[in-house]
Amino acid sequence: MVLESSNFLELVKKRFSVRDFLETPVEREKINLCLESARLAPSACNSQPWQFIIVDDLKLKNKLCDEIFSGIYKINSFARKAPVLVVVISEKGKFLARVGGYIRDTKYYLIDIGIAVEHFILQATELGLGTCWIGWFDEKKAKKVLSIPQNKKIDVVIPVGYPAKEQHTKVRKTLEEIVFFNREELK
Repeated sequence: MVLESSNFLELVKKRFSVRDFLETPVEREKINLCLESARLAPSACNSQPWQFIIVDDLKLKNKLCDEIFSGIYKINSFARKAPVLVVVISEKGKFLARVGGYIRDTKYYLIDIGIAVEHFILQATELGLGTCWIGWFDEKKAKKVLSIPQNKKIDVVIPVGYPAKEQHTKVRKTLEEIVFFNREELK
């Protein structure tokens, strides 16, 4: 049973992956609010293992898209339509987080990046912006175009802009399919 809907739940329901954007420029103030939301995300051992490159120069954005969304990555070439690309750079995190991750066989810095990016994306949704989480792109070429050192890792690219279309219906499993209280048997 779900209690009365909250503002947050309504925001989550509203968010969807946008693949068609208007040409309308995105205000820097809105991007900065999204970045502030990402900055405040929690992380293992307070590592904050993220950096963000905002690409809103049309010439640079187009060059980046040409390079990172070609060949086997062409499926994501829709990102070219977005007025802004956010390139998320991750670091391995603090020593304790890395040791704990090694023991648990968990890459905590990736979880941290996921939380920060979701904060960014939800803030963007609240501001009327559309986004799409992209992990399939040519990282090597992205590093070259943006002069990112080889020891850095790019895990996510987020196109950001105003959606050209309304949200489509989300298809999700029911709570009964995914939730088990206490010692109920998994189905």
